[in-house]
Amino acid sequence: MSYEFDPSAMYRMPTHFGPRTGPRRGPSGEQFACQDNPRSTVYAISFLTDSDSLAALLPPGFSLHGEPVATLSANYMSEIEWLAGRGYNTLGLTFPARYQGQVDDVVGHFLTVLWENLADPIVTGREELGYAKIYCELPMPTVLRGDHHITASWLGFRFLDMRISDLQPASPQSPSKSLPSLHYKYMPRTGEWGAADVTYATMTPAESPKRRVTDFATGTGSFAFTRPRWEDMPTQCNIVNCLADLPMLEARGATMTKTIGGKDLRDTRMLR
Repeated sequence: MSYEFDPSAMYRMPTHFGPRTGPRRGPSGEQFACQDNPRSTVYAISFLTDSDSLAALLPPGFSLHGEPVATLSANYMSEIEWLAGRGYNTLGLTFPARYQGQVDDVVGHFLTVLWENLADPIVTGREELGYAKIYCELPMPTVLRGDHHITASWLGFRFLDMRISDLQPASPQSPSKSLPSLHYKYMPRTGEWGAADVTYATMTPAESPKRRVTDFATGTGSFAFTRPRWEDMPTQCNIVNCLADLPMLEARGATMTKTIGGKDLRDTRMLR
């Protein structure tokens, strides 16, 4: 006799072993409090770039909003409860955009790509939230005489070097000024290559009342993408080369933010 799905539970492939644990479901089906975890350090560099280049990255229903300012950010997380105290790191590029659908009209930070160095958050974030997640190696930054050096590689090919220095304590941005994050979920249809099984925009609200900023500093930053050949990054070379082509017309500052706490992102919803 085959198994039946419990409509009140959360499943991911392989479904044959029952409901799956993850960031939004604990081993007994419980939610995680996210009160004292994760501990995060986020390095970010913002820069003014070409509006046409950013607009070309937007899926249907989206348009640029305001200045074409892109932000490259690396996040290093530890003590994550849903990973039983382990951590992982992320690297992404966002810019301000507006989604106008039949029902929703939302302004937020559009996420073009989010590299992560662990499969579990990649799978859960892609399937459950619609985040554009892929894999790369993201070692902890090296810090020497106030210079924070961040690197990203794929199977040994280093495609990004990012540096932040001259950090000075500052007052963090008010939470009331935060914007939601915007995403585009796409899942291909098996056997009908080029067709989609799922395609729609999603949004994660900015509100995260359990997240507490413990340290915030501003400084100067620089970054450089190394353009890969197909032989260097066969499944990601077009992504890296596209980002490498974004011109830096003007530096808009760099920050380092340390936080404790957060949320499980279950407030992410489909936009219509």
